[in-house]
Amino acid sequence: MKPTVTLQLICLFGLLLLSGCFTSREARIESSYSYRGRFRHYRTYGFLSGNGLTADSTRLSESLRDAVKQRMRLQGYHFARRNPDLMVSFKLFEGDMRFPGFVQEDITRWVKDNDAENEETPDEQRHTYQPTRLLLLDGTLMVTLIDTHTDNAIWNGYASGVTVPEGPRGEYVLVRSVRAVFDRYRIFTENYFNGGNLEGALNGQPSVDPGAVPTPETPR
Repeated sequence: MKPTVTLQLICLFGLLLLSGCFTSREARIESSYSYRGRFRHYRTYGFLSGNGLTADSTRLSESLRDAVKQRMRLQGYHFARRNPDLMVSFKLFEGDMRFPGFVQEDITRWVKDNDAENEETPDEQRHTYQPTRLLLLDGTLMVTLIDTHTDNAIWNGYASGVTVPEGPRGEYVLVRSVRAVFDRYRIFTENYFNGGNLEGALNGQPSVDPGAVPTPETPR
């Protein structure tokens, strides 16, 4: 069944444990992806407008956008206001929720060994989505990447159990949550490594680990 943005691609949840004083470093972040994702070819991104934090101009919204921009830039993506390859959507949910999810291998392994599926992919070569039921705790940050050429969500990530206090500490929580979520999206652009491409970096350059995202500076 063809995945869509709102109904057919729901990712595994992430449980992010953050103490009131933000000293906890333990986190469990999960994600899922579409087998139709053309991960080798995305280069640019923009932000999807909508309700909530994505629609307003509050400091928290700007902090989320800045955190996403930093991680995308570190992985070789360029922000584009017109005709980007990807659109980024993020939203905070309140209350516990039960979501359907999928059990999948790590995305970097899948990208290394597979090409994006399409309508012409033989049935015997298509991957099967293995469903699972998830409980998302109160305060869930959801990040979605949408392929603008197909209008399909191709990657989702969650941080669950996030409490956002008022003031600068709230910004700190959101930035840490975004970084934790994007640690599950270890995909670089095609020309990121030494002017080469993602396939070459994954298959033939031992000096570079394609699964390693440069570690951002810790917020002060």
